Amino acid sequence: MIKIYKDWKKAHESVLRRRDFLVLDEVPDSTRQSIRRVFGEDLTPEQAVARVLANVGERGDAAVREWTERVDGVALAGLEVDPALWQEAWRGLPQDLAAALELAAGRIRDFHSRQPIASWESADMGGTMGQRVVPLQRVGVYVPGGTAPLPSSLLMAALPARVAGVGEIVVCTPPARGDDGQPSSVVLAAAHLAQVDRLFRIGGAQAIGAMAYGTESVPRVDKIVGAGGLFTTLAKRQVYGRVGLDGLYGPTETIVVADESANPAWVAADLLAQAEHDTLATAILLTPSARLAEAVAVEVGKQLEQLDRAEIIAESLGGQGGIVITPDLDTAITLADEFAPEHLCLSVRDPEAWAAKIKNAGGLFLGEHSCEVLGDYVAGANHIMPTGGTARFSSPVNVLDFVKIINVVGLDPATAASIAPAAARLADAESLGAHAAAARARQE
Repeated sequence: MIKIYKDWKKAHESVLRRRDFLVLDEVPDSTRQSIRRVFGEDLTPEQAVARVLANVGERGDAAVREWTERVDGVALAGLEVDPALWQEAWRGLPQDLAAALELAAGRIRDFHSRQPIASWESADMGGTMGQRVVPLQRVGVYVPGGTAPLPSSLLMAALPARVAGVGEIVVCTPPARGDDGQPSSVVLAAAHLAQVDRLFRIGGAQAIGAMAYGTESVPRVDKIVGAGGLFTTLAKRQVYGRVGLDGLYGPTETIVVADESANPAWVAADLLAQAEHDTLATAILLTPSARLAEAVAVEVGKQLEQLDRAEIIAESLGGQGGIVITPDLDTAITLADEFAPEHLCLSVRDPEAWAAKIKNAGGLFLGEHSCEVLGDYVAGANHIMPTGGTARFSSPVNVLDFVKIINVVGLDPATAASIAPAAARLADAESLGAHAAAARARQE
C-alpha cells in the first residue's frame, strides 16, 4: 500500500524530489475533459483561467453567474449570502460542533493576538524617523469547497485579519450543488462566528477575478488570502499586482521524522490523515528504524480499511507517499529540511533539540502529542502554510499579512543639510542630476 524506500539516495531522486506544482507535465484526463466541457475546446489550465478572468473583468456579475453555472452547475439569482442565514446556520449547529468551533476560534484569536506588530518612532536620527503599521482596508478570503466544507480555513484567514484591524473582510466560497446553491451550513456558521463583513457563494477563478477587479456586487479587495485548487491558484498568480497575495498554495504535504521510540499506530494515523485531503497530497515518513518502517506500513494497511476516503488515500500514498529508511536521524532531519515541507512532525525523543536544526518548514510539530491534525483545527497556529518548497522563503498566514508598513521620514533642517552632500554624491554617481540638485538645495 505504502512503499518503503530502503535506499534513501534513490528516494531523494524520486519521492523526495520537488516538482513545480503549477507546471503540469501532462494535464490529467479528468482536467482536460472538464475544460472541454466548460469551454467547448481544448485549452491549457492557464488559458482557461485567463479567459474566465478577462470575462469577469469585462462583464462583472453577469460573467460570474455565467461561469458559476458552467463550472459548478448552479444558476445563481444573487451572489451574496444574507448574514441572517449565517446566524440561522450558527443557531442550527449541533451543540458539540458549535463548542468545537468556539474553542478553535478562541485559540486562533489568542495565538495571533500575541504577534508583535507595533509601529515605532525615534527622534535620535535627526528628526522623526519611524514606521507606521497600517491595517489593510479590505481583504478577500477564499474558502475552498472541493470535496469537503472547510470552516476551519475561514477561521484561519478571517480571525488574524480581525486581530490586525482590517476594515472589511469579504469571503468567497463555492456554492453547493442544489436548488439554492447555498454554501455548507457549517461554513456559514463559521462566517458568523468570525464576524466577517460579507460572504459570496462564488468559487474558482471567477471568485478570484471578482475580488481582484470588483463587480457590481463584489467589492474590489486589497489582498486575497486562502488556499484553493489548481484553477484558483493559477487565477491568484494571474491577478497578482492588481491585488496582494498571501502565497500560492499547491497540494498539502506532511513529512514525519520518527525514531524507534515512536508509536507506529500514531505515525500511520498521521500519514493517513494527510493523504485523505486529496489524491495529490504528500505524506512521507523518514526514519532510521527499519522496524518502525515495517510496523507503520502494516498499520497503514490496517487502518486504511476503516476509512471512508480510502480510495483517495490509496491514490495519494501510491503517487506521492512513502516511507524512507535513512542511515541515521541526522540524515532524516537534513532531508526533511531540504524538502521544506508545509508540515514537519518530529515524533522523536527530545524533539526540541532536533527542531533547532530545522530552518525550512511551514509548521513544526514537536512530539507525538503535537500532531498535525490538532494544528489543522484547534492548536491556534495558522494552518494556511507554504507548500511546494516555498517554506524556504515564505511564512504561514499571520497578522503581518493583513497590515502594511509606511516609512516615516521627518528630518530636521540641520540633519537634512548635514546628510545632503552624501545624497548628492550618490546621485551624481548614478547620473541623476535632478536628484543631486534637489539634495544640494537642502545644503543651502
